[in-house]
Amino acid sequence: MSQPRHFLDIWSLDAASLRAILDDAHARKAARKGWGQARVDRDAPLSGRTLAMIFQKNSTRTRFSFDAAIRQLGGASIISTSADMQLGRGETIEDTARVLSRMVDAVMIRADQHEDVKRLAAASAVPVINGLTNQSHPCQIMADLMTFEEHRGHLDGKTIAFVGDGNNVCASFIHASARFGFRLVVACPERYQPAAEVLARGGEMLVTEDLQAAVRGAHCVVSDAWVSMGDADHEARVAAFAPFQVSEALMDLARPDAVFLHCLPAHRGEEVTAEVIDGPRSLVWDEAENRIHAQKSILAWCFGVVA
Repeated sequence: MSQPRHFLDIWSLDAASLRAILDDAHARKAARKGWGQARVDRDAPLSGRTLAMIFQKNSTRTRFSFDAAIRQLGGASIISTSADMQLGRGETIEDTARVLSRMVDAVMIRADQHEDVKRLAAASAVPVINGLTNQSHPCQIMADLMTFEEHRGHLDGKTIAFVGDGNNVCASFIHASARFGFRLVVACPERYQPAAEVLARGGEMLVTEDLQAAVRGAHCVVSDAWVSMGDADHEARVAAFAPFQVSEALMDLARPDAVFLHCLPAHRGEEVTAEVIDGPRSLVWDEAENRIHAQKSILAWCFGVVA
């Protein structure tokens, strides 16, 4: 029996596969222009397939986008929180994987710990997709890169500045830099910089505490919340990141045509000002919508529809 195609981390896929996923996402979105959200894609490639979605963390974009994605591909979904399952009462990840492998065709999990996703995939006979963990957020970054390409063209040779916590979102941008050929600059307080093992999987990049230097000349500026779900040091984080707010003045240091991205939810007045996130340089709403399209192509790749 062949091994299922899992989508756990950007670094674990080769550049050709990731490019095929993005190209398919662009094509599928274009083919649906003017359609209602409930209409199934013409090829309905996942007709007869069921996606299970497990949430250990609260979710808006991941939940709705994956549900819309599998429906548009012709399939169906079953959604549950871990608290609703025996997983929440001590059943092992491995036993959960074995049971779901007999009941559904793929599993997406939004998990607390990255190790849980790896264990689920190792025991699963069907594809497993990482919807978010404490270590990476690959589906989000695929949607981010899709959004940038829609508005500013191919990623190769471009510069993306990530401003803020060296967290899971930042880690997946680091992984993507090595696969898509863009230069990444991370502006972050020293205490919250990405781990050495994450940086080792990056491409051309720089990590700095010099915010202005990081943003200068960038094609895209990305920010994320200073305090993520599960972080216990709220006050310390807000104090450390206060100088790293993305403002209009900071965006003016980037290229004149630079765009702003944020995975949401956003905290206006903290990591970004309202003038930036609600202004003409912001692509956050396209970015949120593109979670559907990018994840459709990730699902299609998991089933071999995308090479």
